[in-house]
Amino acid sequence: MLIVMNHSASQSDVDAVSEIVREMGFRAEPIPGSERTAIGVLGNHGYVDDTKILDLPGVQRVIHVSKPYKLVSRDFHPENTIVDVAGIKVGQGCRPVVVGGPCAVESEEQIIKTALFVRKCGGDMLRGGAFKPRTGPHCFQGLREEGLKLLAKAGKESGLPIVTEVMSPDNVGLVAEYADLLQVGARNMQNFDLLRELGKIRKPVLLKRGMSATVEEFLAAAEYILAEGNEQVILCERGIRTYETATRNTLDLSVVPLIKEMSHLPIMVDPSHATGKRSLVSPMAKAALVSGADGVLVEVHPEPEKALSDGPQSLTFPGFEQLMCEIKQLTKFLGYC
Repeated sequence: MLIVMNHSASQSDVDAVSEIVREMGFRAEPIPGSERTAIGVLGNHGYVDDTKILDLPGVQRVIHVSKPYKLVSRDFHPENTIVDVAGIKVGQGCRPVVVGGPCAVESEEQIIKTALFVRKCGGDMLRGGAFKPRTGPHCFQGLREEGLKLLAKAGKESGLPIVTEVMSPDNVGLVAEYADLLQVGARNMQNFDLLRELGKIRKPVLLKRGMSATVEEFLAAAEYILAEGNEQVILCERGIRTYETATRNTLDLSVVPLIKEMSHLPIMVDPSHATGKRSLVSPMAKAALVSGADGVLVEVHPEPEKALSDGPQSLTFPGFEQLMCEIKQLTKFLGYC
C-alpha cells in the first residue's frame, strides 16, 4: 500500500501517519519527493484496511499495490535512482557508462594490461571475475582472493572502479573489501540469502537477470536487496534462455524501456553473455544504448583465443577501441554530453 500525502502536508502529518501504520503492525517507509511525500506500507500479506488512514490530516489518497515488489516500483519511488559507483554515476539522465574487462582474472599482467587499455579507450569501470560460477566443475573456477587482489591493483593503476561477482553470502564481506560494485550473476539471481546479505552492506550492487527469469521475478529479486536497506542497485539484462540456439542466449532489449516504466532503478545490458559471439557484441551494445540502457558491460581480452573463460565472446583490443569510438559518436547523437 502507498499513502500519498498532500502538497501542504507537514512533517508532523507524515510522522502521525507513519505512527498509525506501525500501530497496525506494518513498516512505514517515508518517500520524500520533489512535489509531495508518500509513505510506503510494507510487511502486509494481502489487503490492508485503509479506513484508519484516509481521514488523517495531510493524506490525499491511498494506492493499494499488489505487486510482489514495492520499494523497486515507480509507484513507491517515482523519481529515478542514480547509483554512485566510486564517483561514476549510473542512472537515467546520466551519460551511459561502459564497463570493460575480461570474463576472468587470469594473471597480473593480463588484468593490468586490460585495465590500462580500457581506461585509455574511455571506459568507465573494470570488470573481471575472481570467483567464477561455471557450468562444469572441471572448468577454470577463478583465482578467488588472489584474483580480488589483482583486480584491486589493476584498479589502482588505471584509476577505474572495480566490478566483480560475489557468489556466496559468506564472501560478501571479503569481496566488498576490494570491489566498488558487487555483481550478482544470473545463476544467483534468486539466491535470497545472498541478496539479503548484499542488502545489509552499503556498496552498490549489480543484479543480473536470471536466464529464465520473468520481469516480475527479476524485480522481486531486487526487492530483497532494497528491503534490507541498500537502495544502490543496478539491474542488468544479459539475455534469457529460449528455443534459439544460434546465440548463447536471446537478448531481450524490450526489457530496458519496460523496466524504466516499472522501476526507478537503472538498467544496464551485457551483450557479451547475451550473444556469446564476438561479432555480435558491438552491434548489440549500440542497440542497447539506443533502447535506453544506462550502460553496457563488455568483455575484452588481450588474447581472446587464449582466454581461460568465454574467449569467443570477448572483444580484441582493436575491437573494443572501435566500439568505444562508435559509442562516443552514438551518445552525442542521443543527446548526451
